[in-house]
Amino acid sequence: MIWTHHKRAFCVLCALAIVLAVGALHLLDRFPEWPSAVSVAAANPERRILYYRNPMGLPDTSPVPKKDSMNMDYLPVYEDEATNAGTIQIAPERVQKSGVRTEPVVMRSMTHSVRAPGLVALDDRRVSVVSTRFDAFITSVGAFTTGDAVKKGEPLMTLFGQEYLNAATLVAAGLANSNGTGGPARRLENLGVPKPVVDSIVSTHQVPKAFAWPAPRDGHILERNAVEGMMAKAGDVLFKIADLSNIWVLADVAEADVPAAIVGTPVEVRAKADPQRVFRGKIGLVYPHFNIETRTARVRIELANPDHALMPGMFADVEILSGGGAQVMAVPDSSVLDSGTRTVVLVAKGGGKFEPHPVQVGRRDGGYAEIRDGLKVGNEVVVSANFLIDAESNLKAALAGLTPPETGGTDGKVLGAGVNK
Repeated sequence: MIWTHHKRAFCVLCALAIVLAVGALHLLDRFPEWPSAVSVAAANPERRILYYRNPMGLPDTSPVPKKDSMNMDYLPVYEDEATNAGTIQIAPERVQKSGVRTEPVVMRSMTHSVRAPGLVALDDRRVSVVSTRFDAFITSVGAFTTGDAVKKGEPLMTLFGQEYLNAATLVAAGLANSNGTGGPARRLENLGVPKPVVDSIVSTHQVPKAFAWPAPRDGHILERNAVEGMMAKAGDVLFKIADLSNIWVLADVAEADVPAAIVGTPVEVRAKADPQRVFRGKIGLVYPHFNIETRTARVRIELANPDHALMPGMFADVEILSGGGAQVMAVPDSSVLDSGTRTVVLVAKGGGKFEPHPVQVGRRDGGYAEIRDGLKVGNEVVVSANFLIDAESNLKAALAGLTPPETGGTDGKVLGAGVNK
């Protein structure tokens, strides 16, 4: 019984195989020109074949006809199917299944805030050192001490020295003209003797044994080394005075945020001592060296400090307001592909065609990247190109596979000017 059942099934299968074979022979007899990838190419000699692509849509191409591992013919890609040698042709059905999304290139307002720690420091250009250009004896010192405020011209100390007395005696003897431009008078000026003292000697012909040395600027005394009765050598620092009405904040900006640190960019500063108060200034300098250990670049911010609320040594929080809200050409961050040596964006050309465009990327903000060169407003860019890259491939290899081969290349390899070159 069982044998009879198997015998009948076997007979049915044999009959079906005979019918299919006869049908195939009939079709071949009726349509001897039944096309294959190679015969299609031969039947269209007027169309120039650029290369042959994998029938399964893989990024594997060949300059000559070939078959894949399943014995399927590679499909020819004709010259009229690509706008240029850098266009990628993806089967439309594969594009649909992959859920590829595109967005147009638009102009957007981009303001990117960069935060960094800062340290309040003196403005080097507003610091003065008081010293004499000759050996001098200090006869008296004003009541000023470290931290006190002084006004420009206010006397700091009185002093005299032998070199001063020699030159002053010649001036008093009339060996300088009335406006103090003679040799001895010029010598006094070169010694740093204040001009009012020189003019008095010229006009009165009297030599004061000691004279007052004035403060060179408004500011606060940072150092006081002058002591009554001491002898000071030429060049000794007797006072150090700093103007705190303008101050610096030195901020350490992370490596990824350095492009946002541009001279002239507005900055907001909040001192740790008073985080509710905002000081506004601008970047005055990006220092031309990089800290290898912290991976940061130092930025100098210049601030007005009229009430001296910011003091050197304070810690501060810095916010760099990059961009200023200017309209720039932008694309979604996810559309930008980085091969390591070149950054590209895939532009959708329609009909399953995509063209890699090398681009120059600027600042990033809110999920968008500024495009400074390489695209035009209105270009449709692929928001996500993950459908072109399998889990086994690295990005560089995937980008290399986007460029079709040149004629005469090695079978199965992508040649041509790949975007990763």
